[in-house]
Amino acid sequence: MSGLCRGTLTNIFKRSAIWNTVRWQHHDSEQRPISKLLIANRGEIACRVMKTARKMGIQTVAVYSDPDRNSMHVSMADEAYNIGPAASQQSYLRMDRVLEVCHKSGAQAIHPGYGFLSENVEFAQLLAKEDIIFVGPPASAIRDMGIKSTSKHIMAAADVPIIGGYHGEEQGDDTLREEARKIGFPVMIKAVRGGGGKGMRICMTEEEFDVQLESARREAMKSFGDDVMLIEKFVERPRHVEVQVFGDKHGNYVYLFERDCSVQRRHQKIIEEAPAPGLSWEVRRSIGEAAVRAARAVDYVGAGTVEFIMDPQHNFYFMEMNTRLQVEHPVSEMITGTDLVEWQLRVAAGEPLPVTQDEINLMGHSFEARIYAEDPNNSFMPGAGPLLHLSTPSPSEDVRIETGVREGDEVSVHYDPMIAKLVVWGQNRDQALNKLKACLSEYNIVGLNTNITFLMDLASHPKFVEGDVHTDFIPQHYDELFPNKPVTSKDLCEAALAIILNEYNENVRRISKSQDPTSPFAPSVIPRFNHKLTRPIALKMGDKEHEVNVTYKKDGGFTMAVNGETLEVSGNLVRSDNVVTMKSSINNEVSSARVVSEGKELHIFTKDGSKCFTIPSAKFEADLGSGAGATGDAVAPMPGVIEKIFVKEGETVNMGDPLVVMIAMKMEYVIKAACPGVVEKVPFQVGDNVAKNTHLVKIAQTVES
Repeated sequence: MSGLCRGTLTNIFKRSAIWNTVRWQHHDSEQRPISKLLIANRGEIACRVMKTARKMGIQTVAVYSDPDRNSMHVSMADEAYNIGPAASQQSYLRMDRVLEVCHKSGAQAIHPGYGFLSENVEFAQLLAKEDIIFVGPPASAIRDMGIKSTSKHIMAAADVPIIGGYHGEEQGDDTLREEARKIGFPVMIKAVRGGGGKGMRICMTEEEFDVQLESARREAMKSFGDDVMLIEKFVERPRHVEVQVFGDKHGNYVYLFERDCSVQRRHQKIIEEAPAPGLSWEVRRSIGEAAVRAARAVDYVGAGTVEFIMDPQHNFYFMEMNTRLQVEHPVSEMITGTDLVEWQLRVAAGEPLPVTQDEINLMGHSFEARIYAEDPNNSFMPGAGPLLHLSTPSPSEDVRIETGVREGDEVSVHYDPMIAKLVVWGQNRDQALNKLKACLSEYNIVGLNTNITFLMDLASHPKFVEGDVHTDFIPQHYDELFPNKPVTSKDLCEAALAIILNEYNENVRRISKSQDPTSPFAPSVIPRFNHKLTRPIALKMGDKEHEVNVTYKKDGGFTMAVNGETLEVSGNLVRSDNVVTMKSSINNEVSSARVVSEGKELHIFTKDGSKCFTIPSAKFEADLGSGAGATGDAVAPMPGVIEKIFVKEGETVNMGDPLVVMIAMKMEYVIKAACPGVVEKVPFQVGDNVAKNTHLVKIAQTVES
């Protein structure tokens, strides 16, 4: 077992762990013990698998691309091998190179993680041919469940509820459009080999069908090498509820209850919880048993997730089965006291499941928040860049941090922008949610945009607190989740205080290094330099500039004048490891915040979220940095790769015309013309890597007469 014992449940889990260890020790002639494991993945999931393998005494082998040479999963492994350049098609998706490393290292088994080769039928077949253990289901199960049209027929025969739609072989535009018309709009266009939101589009009207179909096909071909589509009725205001199932090679199956993954952006999960809120035990048992029927129907082995759409009346319908370990598997572990990776490895080696269904107990509640490098205020645009500062809540029995990065590492444009998963457990949903919010406030990152403040706002939303969740949650509550938060006088005073205290501490360090105890500027002699000084402190937040006039007082405090208000301010900084905490008193209101200074940026983290202030540059510095392009130019909103170019030099474009398609973080983005004009220059070609804010297409704007 995984050692996830908590509070009053500790003794229960200890007894369960001892008993399960006895169960796992059963051996027979069909078993093939694993002593060395290759993890054909990177980042967080590679590190997660290695932790369990190490606990089990199994040696680990990592593979890595060129930019991942110094990554966390490479340093954790017992051995590591380079398999190619940054592009996943030339490294992590190269079956031949992964197999070569497996033979070279002597690994008996390969764990694929999630993504990359985890649901690749050909890879599973290749390993079976080479007599290498694949830590996953048989190739036949991947094939049957990976093609959505096939899986629907199998599920219907297994008495698993399904939603009707078109799953036919005829893939002409006219056929798909007509089938969508028969089903009735809105419809969901899905890649039959899809997953993770890739190759999926919601089409609300017939007029937009062709555009959405082309986009879904293009993304599906890029992600899966297959652009075959299916059309389904789109259930409005649905919930996304999935069941964790497990099977072994001896015909045993169990479910480990359900997870609710309804709150999503870009059709991708952002926060998950287990169990799903508001379900009766009758529904919970019914959906769990349906999931087991689904797994049994394809002779499934290992960890799998059966995903369902659930309507407001708690009717549920099969959506798809993910034939791998899911990103959100930790919440299932937390409510059952299991280690699903250990189960995977033991079952792959031929051991039977350690428990029957009746022996699996649901205990407490768990949340997982996915921390991404993205900008929620810019349509969740993914980002990339260095983690200049990274501080996290302290891991404990109730708090897990699943990550593959460290401070100083870089989130790469070539891979998924997830930084970490924050997983918490509580005795009930309210307790777990409070713990999640507290831990999010302690997860502080500087160097790139993240979704942490958004997650804090989401977890605090009254409807989320009630458990009233569905896949339209973010659009429905957009105004509350993206409030206009004006900077307050208190915010500005906190920022000014942080600047002053940072200056003081820097002076202390400088004087200490000078080793001059007689210095008249030494802090032991004069606690505040020129304490009667009045000085202005300029700050900028967003596009708005502010000024705080600070008067130094004899008692070490300050009087600050801002926005017509006068406030009495005092405080101090306390450093612990890489965390600097500022204790402040503003008009006798005492509060605490974490402070990070990085260049001309000042980041302040509180229980309500984070704020970033900029210290404006001097005029001569600003002049040196000027050089913006023409108003009509198309600019890259994030780092990425040019996938398609629609225009040529000399062409006339109208506002809204597609210009370029970019691929970033495995997602497709269409860059459109911001104004009418004539294309003057297209400086890039398909396949080129571009940085954020790069001018992709130069347009001479047409002036309306």
